[in-house]
Amino acid sequence: MFEDLNDLYQQVILDHCKKPRNFREMTPCSCSAQGRNPLCGDQLQLFLDMDGDTVRDASFVGSGCCISKASASLLTDFAKGKTRADIETMFASVHEMIKTGKVIGDVGKLAVFAGIYKYPARVKCAILSWHALMSALKGGDQEVTTESEQN
Repeated sequence: MFEDLNDLYQQVILDHCKKPRNFREMTPCSCSAQGRNPLCGDQLQLFLDMDGDTVRDASFVGSGCCISKASASLLTDFAKGKTRADIETMFASVHEMIKTGKVIGDVGKLAVFAGIYKYPARVKCAILSWHALMSALKGGDQEVTTESEQN
């Protein structure tokens, strides 16, 4: 069964990599942030359209490895309709899960990244879009990088 679950997770990641959801530049947008992972070469720009404290729409553009693209794709699907507080809570859960493999609470489809911790070089790929999301929500206008992310 564990192998079946790993296969399913790999299929979901590959699907979001090959056909990323919400892959478009959003103009106008309420806020955006750029992210870069120098180790892998991933780079993206995340766009948010806010309605008060709630994300009405989310999208991204950029290039990178399959893990990075799939993470941004799943993140933009997740973020729609969520409040800042919802996103901050999920960031903490996803960050912990990606780094340790421990799933805390209901992370939904984002659980596909639970096995990433086994591949330390890919942790930064999976978390890049989340750091960009947090920066966009805080009004950050500087590029975020994974250089300060600890594995």
